[in-house]
Amino acid sequence: MLTYGRNILEQQGIISLGEAFVDFISVDRSNTKYQQYLGGATVNLAVGARRLGIPVHYLCKLGKDDISRFVEQELMLEKVSLEYAVQNAPKKICCVYVHLNEEGDRYFHSYVNPTPDEVLTAEELSQTIFQQAKIFYFASGTLFHEKENKTTELALNYARAADHIIAFDANIRLKRWKSENHCRQTVLSFIKKADIVKLAEDELLFLTETDSLEAGLETIAKQNIPYLFVTLGSEGGCAVMNGNKVFVPAPQVNAVDTTGAGDAFMAAVLYCFHEFGKPAKPSRLKEYLEFANQIGAAATTQIGSLTSKMDIDRLKQLLEKE
Repeated sequence: MLTYGRNILEQQGIISLGEAFVDFISVDRSNTKYQQYLGGATVNLAVGARRLGIPVHYLCKLGKDDISRFVEQELMLEKVSLEYAVQNAPKKICCVYVHLNEEGDRYFHSYVNPTPDEVLTAEELSQTIFQQAKIFYFASGTLFHEKENKTTELALNYARAADHIIAFDANIRLKRWKSENHCRQTVLSFIKKADIVKLAEDELLFLTETDSLEAGLETIAKQNIPYLFVTLGSEGGCAVMNGNKVFVPAPQVNAVDTTGAGDAFMAAVLYCFHEFGKPAKPSRLKEYLEFANQIGAAATTQIGSLTSKMDIDRLKQLLEKE
């Protein structure tokens, strides 16, 4: 596999483990015409972090057909490295059809996976890259499949041995799981293995089996997550560290499509941890949250976009000054 723009210093960069997707996103609210985009939470995270200036390695399995070549070319353009990805001819990339409602919010209409058992296996996982990177990121898309679950466990072992910051985004898609209980128990078991956890509000309520943000935060606190981030849609976000909660409202933008907003948010969070380290005080955690809210909001201003019209360099400069 080719290397794209590799320029990694000792213990620098992010590893994103997952499955590449192609999103067919409706171009308008009639949901009759679609445009093809690179997608999937772990791909979006990889691209978002790379756009923010962080070296990124994406670990996945690709095929050799036109859609796999599309994924490879798009990641090449974004300068995301596929050096340690695996290529196997039978593999077909997963496709998701995304519709838009009247408010511009996206929802998953259908999911197509022609080769569900063609996944990155533990035997195909290279330990070498873990010795170079600084942060390991994964999502629940590698947990519902038995083979990928084992690959994720091994990757976590490699990451711990290399003293990585470990980040997990639940990114729950119930249609891909055997049952709600299987999903809930599996995700909760992996939450305990992470330093940084990101949940959408509905995921928090689902995992904690509660019906309010306050109750959800109280229940999830039992998991002793070092750094928890919860996205609240148009309301903004909250973060929790050592029992200290901080809330930041969402910036006002003209939202066109919310696809990838949570992934852009998480990319911004990991940028902060990568560049400035773990926040020691709630005030610093709030600054990280404010930056992530801005990046997440920018992702909603164009269809399929991760970071759009907002001045990312200016936001980075403000964060650095603070």
